[in-house]
Amino acid sequence: MSANFIDYVKIHCRSGKGGAGSVHFRREKFEDKGGPDGGDGGRGGHVIVKGNGQLWTLLHLKYQKHVMAKHGASGGKSRSTGAQGADVIIEVPLGTVIRNEENGEKLGEITEDGETMILLAGGRGGLGNVHFKSSTKQTPYYAQPGEPYSEDWLVFELKVLADVGLVGFPNAGKSTLLSVISAAKPEIGDYAFTTLTPNLGVVNYHDYKSFIVADIPGIIEGASEGKGLGLRFLRHIERNSILLFVISAETESIKKEYKTLIKELELYNPELLDKKRILAISKCDVLSEFEMNKLKSKTPKGIDFVGISSLTLSGINELKDLIWKNLHN
Repeated sequence: MSANFIDYVKIHCRSGKGGAGSVHFRREKFEDKGGPDGGDGGRGGHVIVKGNGQLWTLLHLKYQKHVMAKHGASGGKSRSTGAQGADVIIEVPLGTVIRNEENGEKLGEITEDGETMILLAGGRGGLGNVHFKSSTKQTPYYAQPGEPYSEDWLVFELKVLADVGLVGFPNAGKSTLLSVISAAKPEIGDYAFTTLTPNLGVVNYHDYKSFIVADIPGIIEGASEGKGLGLRFLRHIERNSILLFVISAETESIKKEYKTLIKELELYNPELLDKKRILAISKCDVLSEFEMNKLKSKTPKGIDFVGISSLTLSGINELKDLIWKNLHN
């Protein structure tokens, strides 16, 4: 993967403990034995996660192995409450899922700019002795300790948010397609695995409308078992509302390749097959008119397809129309 694109980090997080309540009695000039006036302890700091629409990677968290919120201060005299421990805010890109590292439990996900969530709550401050005065106990010599802090290893996992996810084998022409339908500038080469990180492109449509396409690293047989780039990229596909399969016209069998791609997605997460699917047959500029006419018989049944060429731009507008129709139906 690119050194700048980090989509998985593990951080040890700890909230702050609550401050202890105070045991204190009022002392005034003419009253040396006043009643209890010990204040409450302050709450410990929370560990909070917050969405930031300007971020696109977890790189800034890669070397941050420990995050600790501040402890709450103890209560004081005259019923004064101890200072609250400062919260720690971890900013993450939209599409970040947070899990407990030990049991894999999903704690939540951040999908909106400015959205916040408390991951680990700070301990509550203890009550001061002023709360424990009663008719039978006028001078309580005790107060509550603050609640302890919480700590855990948490996993932050980024799943790219996009309307359309491009799915295909390495070298199917996905990066080139993204570069001609959007302003994205992915690295393009004629060798497998040129795309090692998800590339996002905003595609402008009619009347100032637009949608986002994610070019995800090429799938290979065995990806669901972790071969090649495997699971590192399959998780990004989960967040796309439409899957656009890109298969080269130069492939031996379009139907067979499509079947293999479907099988890999199903093995990874069967729910992916519930998403809408579109097929783009790339590199159609190599086909004769006769071969183009026979294309329909070579494609799988039950899926809308468009023959395209990123070189001559043929079929590109038709593909945009088909994507827009599927996004809004």
